[in-house]
Amino acid sequence: MRQTILFIVAVGSMLCADVFADQVILKNGDRLTGTITKLEGEKLSMKSELAGEVTIPWAAITEISSNQPLYLTLKDEQVVVGTVATSAGRIEIQTKEAGKVTVSKDVIQAVRSPAEQASYQAKIDRLRNPRLSDFWSGFVDTGLSLTRGNAKTTTFSLGANAARATPRDKISVYLASLLAKNGTSGRTVTTANAIRGGLRYDFNLSDRLFAFAFTDLEFDEFQKLDLRLVLGGGLGYHAKKTERTVLDLFAGGSFNKEYFSTGVRRKSGEVLFGEDLSYKLSNRTLLKERLVFFPNLSESGQYRMTFDTSAVTNLNRWLGWQVTISDRYLSNPVPGAKKNDLLLTTGLRLTFAGRGL
Repeated sequence: MRQTILFIVAVGSMLCADVFADQVILKNGDRLTGTITKLEGEKLSMKSELAGEVTIPWAAITEISSNQPLYLTLKDEQVVVGTVATSAGRIEIQTKEAGKVTVSKDVIQAVRSPAEQASYQAKIDRLRNPRLSDFWSGFVDTGLSLTRGNAKTTTFSLGANAARATPRDKISVYLASLLAKNGTSGRTVTTANAIRGGLRYDFNLSDRLFAFAFTDLEFDEFQKLDLRLVLGGGLGYHAKKTERTVLDLFAGGSFNKEYFSTGVRRKSGEVLFGEDLSYKLSNRTLLKERLVFFPNLSESGQYRMTFDTSAVTNLNRWLGWQVTISDRYLSNPVPGAKKNDLLLTTGLRLTFAGRGL
């Protein structure tokens, strides 16, 4: 008697489990039971005790039912919550607020279980209100050239760029440096020593218009420049934004303070205008370029110019080969220094991406 009772309980438990499980019926007549987790990209995911995680083409499903509440997103972005059943080829959602809602299968854009909906909503909230540590991406460039023997030379270059971009703003940090030494004459002589870096913040005022603020720092031994500190800002315009080309135009003003090793100290106000271009030469090669003019308001007729451009060809997802040109022109250098300094570097580029969605 006792064994009979245990058998009845076991069978009843199996039947109840089947009754209370989510079910999917396919066009070929197969029936799958388990727990529906989500529908994304025309694929329905279901967890089954026997088969584990199962992915089913949405087009292959003729009937679907659930005893757990599901979140259904329709093509008009409306979200309907409730248990689901199929009747006469249409999807019936039994909601708490609106009662029974009937829709056709082809208007359903996404289906999520309560756990998947909570995870999805957390991602959306994070995109709208990201942490400062979110969404960073960028690259590190490095190059090294050595000769030994009759000639003894060393050239080392380092560059880095990191950006945190969201739909409403962007933070950019950059660094470029070059150090070259020559020991051919019997003594080691430094032939190049320059470091350039900066920080910039862009805020989108509309789809096309943005405001920006920045600070630039620069050291150049052979221009006799110990430090150039520039603070500025202005307005910009997203002139073109396609999958292949991004072009920004901008203008504003800045304050420039310069410290030279000769003892000269200079302060000046400047206006600025320039452009920023990103262009895909191919699926693997990207060209970036920025040109900015700084007419001097304190000394009429004087100006600065900065020009940076780089081309990188991706070797794989995280490694590439880059060629970078960084030029700085100063119309009124201190006596003994030339007006123009050009850095040309090439080498490996390591790309990185931080936490995002």
